[in-house]
Amino acid sequence: MPETSTKPYLLRALYEWCTDNGYTPYLAVHVDAKTRVPREFVKDGEIVLNISFDATSGLQMGNDWIEFSARFGGISQKVEVQVPNVLAIYARENGQGMAFPVDKQASADESPELEAVPSVQETGEDDPDPTRPGGNGAAGGNAGRARLKVVK
Repeated sequence: MPETSTKPYLLRALYEWCTDNGYTPYLAVHVDAKTRVPREFVKDGEIVLNISFDATSGLQMGNDWIEFSARFGGISQKVEVQVPNVLAIYARENGQGMAFPVDKQASADESPELEAVPSVQETGEDDPDPTRPGGNGAAGGNAGRARLKVVK
């Protein structure tokens, strides 16, 4: 039997750390054909999701999938993300967290045209809070992005 990846355990631990310290946990996710997210919020093959208790309903962080319901533009939608596609988990308020390389096999099978580990870029938006009234709900897009980089 193959050994279980440490990634889902680290994701759950960092989620707990964020919530214990009053921070808003964000997930940066590489989007491929198996990722179930509102496509209109995907930018450059990735999406940033607010996974805080207030922004989600029924959050389940399993070893293979992260699943929850969230509001995007006022409409509740089911979100399903494969754990190997998670690029990073971090606190919105201070950017502390962890970045991960994406499992190239999982991504290559579905979307060879998407970059396996897109770089995280800073934007010049004035309001970093995607949960503001009239905002994008759980989908942060480029708003409030941490300045994480994958270190090889």
